Amino acid sequence: MTPDGFFRTGDMGYMDARGYTKIVDRKKDMIIVSGFNVYPNEIEEVAAMHAGIAECAAIGVPDEHSGEAVKLFVVRKDASVTEADVKAHCAANLTNYKRPRFIEFREQLPKSNVGKILRRELRG
Repeated sequence: MTPDGFFRTGDMGYMDARGYTKIVDRKKDMIIVSGFNVYPNEIEEVAAMHAGIAECAAIGVPDEHSGEAVKLFVVRKDASVTEADVKAHCAANLTNYKRPRFIEFREQLPKSNVGKILRRELRG
């Protein structure tokens, strides 16, 4: 609890024109690419639209040119999906600075007991 009565959760969000609040991600998970805020949930939602992707998770990795770059971990639904396929799908649906620069395929992603993907374990 802050001195002025607020409780900091670490959630990032915005209020729309109708006054509704939308939570978009966690502050600690936000990726900063060349000064731009990139929310992993947005990258993951776009990547998951690809028919050959079962699930995915995005994290930020150090990059000497942009500060951080997006890395996407992918579990395939279709074994024939390639890195080029995933990058082309993301290029068609995301702005340049939000596109994953690195793709890593995995058999599974680390999850909590309730099934939430643990990004912190992917960073480690």
